[in-house]
Amino acid sequence: MTAHPDSAALFDAAATQLREIAFRSDIVVREIPSPAGLAPFSLALAADVRPDDHGDSIYGTGRFVLLHDPEEPAAWDGAWRIVTFAQAPLEPEIGTDPLLADVTWSWLVDALESRDAVYHSASGTSTKTLSKGFGGLSEQGDGAQIELRASWTPEGPIRPHAEAWAELVGMLAGLPPGSENVAVFGARKGGRG
Repeated sequence: MTAHPDSAALFDAAATQLREIAFRSDIVVREIPSPAGLAPFSLALAADVRPDDHGDSIYGTGRFVLLHDPEEPAAWDGAWRIVTFAQAPLEPEIGTDPLLADVTWSWLVDALESRDAVYHSASGTSTKTLSKGFGGLSEQGDGAQIELRASWTPEGPIRPHAEAWAELVGMLAGLPPGSENVAVFGARKGGRG
């Protein structure tokens, strides 16, 4: 596999776009090591919603991975791919909503569209989990969690895609757009999921 001579420069420009984003102050985003072997070029970000002093969040977390492969893998239908993950604990009553998985996917689509983040070849899963503690964990009670894993091929600037992902992470954690520094109601029982 021979890399196009401009591939490194193209990727560096996209990575610079990501590193320059000023995300909302209650979502802490940091660069993390990228998963190995997915593409010749990659950059990964992690997000935590209102983390505590140890960096842990009881509200929600997410991952954003930008991949670039000038060989344009067939499944990507392009040279770029974005792979995302977002997760948040829920109140058990919300976790039983039969439309929750569909709503979660629609939040991602809405966030991308609201930023004019053009994309194609999207795929993903939305998973809701209900749990109940037993024995030594019985005092933790019931819990629920929502998780979205998605990938798509971006067109145009990368910045709006990362901003849409951060909005999704906030939405899952109960922080709708424009709610920066507003209290989160119903903090989930210790983040159990």
